Amino acid sequence: MSTDYQQARAALGVRLRELRVSRPGGRLTGTQLAQLLGWPHSKIYKLENGKQTATPEDLRAWVDATEQPGAFDELYARLKGFESQIRSWRRQLASGHRPVQENWNAEIARTSVIHSWQGSIVEGLLQTADYARHIFSRYAELRNTPRDTGEAVRARLRRQELLYQPGRKFRIILWEAALHAQVCPPSVLSAQLDRLTGVIGLNTLELGIVPFSAPLKIAAANAFYVLDDRLAVTEDWHAELWLEDADSITTYLKVWNLLRESALYGTEAQNVINRARRSLGS
Repeated sequence: MSTDYQQARAALGVRLRELRVSRPGGRLTGTQLAQLLGWPHSKIYKLENGKQTATPEDLRAWVDATEQPGAFDELYARLKGFESQIRSWRRQLASGHRPVQENWNAEIARTSVIHSWQGSIVEGLLQTADYARHIFSRYAELRNTPRDTGEAVRARLRRQELLYQPGRKFRIILWEAALHAQVCPPSVLSAQLDRLTGVIGLNTLELGIVPFSAPLKIAAANAFYVLDDRLAVTEDWHAELWLEDADSITTYLKVWNLLRESALYGTEAQNVINRARRSLGS
């Protein structure tokens, strides 16, 4: 967990303790508050010491029990501020992949310019149904999450409708490794590569491929997105990082532009994709 995240959670805990101690009707001990709320005492300890992340429902119950309901908006703003930074896969996928995809659909729908870098798999916006099905199945198995693969695939494919709506620009870069990664059977990957060659030339799409042979201005790393100038999102095994501060957004755009300098477009990109497809045949 990041230091910034932990510090913010600890600061929220300090504020919760202040509310407990300053209760207008008299100071409450942790044990007394736990009894009022019907919680185990350990939960009070963990929340006040930054060992557990509160939910909005926890905060509402806390301010009511400490007779200070007016403090809820402040606490909720704190929670929303630091939770927007780290979105753990465990919490996001508690109900399966479909809700996560629908949330992404809404974010992309309100975005005009999308920058994306993918180094290991094909960008979700360009995936075929079969390819997406294998991706979701593998991650559901890894994280032991609800198996809603069919619904997740349908939600992801609905996002692709935005490719054919004017007024947006999708600027996507793939590393050549994504074209060779057999996260699915070769026949599925072959069809996926055909799909990529077919979308090159769409007015809304700028698809670049960074070949293995290209000199790199910066090392390829985790996948990330920049949505307009308001949000940068990067992925890791445990969580997504959603960054809204200007410095972070500027950094990710700078990285994207450095990677773009190594990318091939148009016919040259198609040649790299076709070469990857031929390698499957051999």
